[in-house]
Amino acid sequence: MDPRPLGAFCHKINVTWGDCDPARIVYTGRLPWFALDAINGWWEAQLGGDGWFQLEVDRNLGTPFVRLEMDFARPVTPRHPLLCYVWPEHLGETSITFRVDGEQEGQRCFSSRSVNVFVTANAFKKCPPPVDLREIVLSAMAESAR
Repeated sequence: MDPRPLGAFCHKINVTWGDCDPARIVYTGRLPWFALDAINGWWEAQLGGDGWFQLEVDRNLGTPFVRLEMDFARPVTPRHPLLCYVWPEHLGETSITFRVDGEQEGQRCFSSRSVNVFVTANAFKKCPPPVDLREIVLSAMAESAR
């Protein structure tokens, strides 16, 4: 996968022994959770609140996942913090694509790409993102392109 942009948002995750399998590396199923937690952290940083919860409860805007892909490069362990770098790669009429790169000690452990669709939460019906969110995302994309 392509290198991460210098302006990518960094979300730190403290990996614990409880995240690991008997091989002493993070259980594979935890890695998508880490990527999703990092995306939520990106929304928190952008909105100044509590991320997806704020969107859903306060703005009646959901962002269900319609695609998730992940490439694995090296194991994640509790030995070092996991730094998840997040940035939006694409904004469509009703969707957003995020990239998350998880790194430990400067080495990429995984890369993920996900696509979310904006929906009116109480109706679960696809909708365009509000103008202010579109501006936030486009600004972040412009920053990442530098």
